[in-house]
Amino acid sequence: MTADQLSSTFAALSDPTRRAIVARLAKGEASVLELARPFSMSLPAVSKHLKVLEKCGLIERSRVAQTRPCRLRTKPIKEAVDWLEHHRTLWEDRLDRLEDYLRVMQKEERKHGRARRP
Repeated sequence: MTADQLSSTFAALSDPTRRAIVARLAKGEASVLELARPFSMSLPAVSKHLKVLEKCGLIERSRVAQTRPCRLRTKPIKEAVDWLEHHRTLWEDRLDRLEDYLRVMQKEERKHGRARRP
């Protein structure tokens, strides 16, 4: 995944309405009307959210007669999760090393009779 694609995914998911739409689509395909139902906004406003999600590749829409069913595309989400997991592991390792270092420093301070700092 390129940085631009990752940025687009995170930008799209930064909006609570779009996150709610993605959560709904995780349960299965839905029409625009079904997706709009829980929100107190116009259909054009919901359609704008769907366009953002579609543009970054999180959803795809098709046409079946008069309806426009939407479905979730999981690849961008998986790539974002993989990126987050990599960075979570990196920071956990760094924080573990910092914690070890602080323990050593506290032992040294006690050993030399220095007051313990809060």
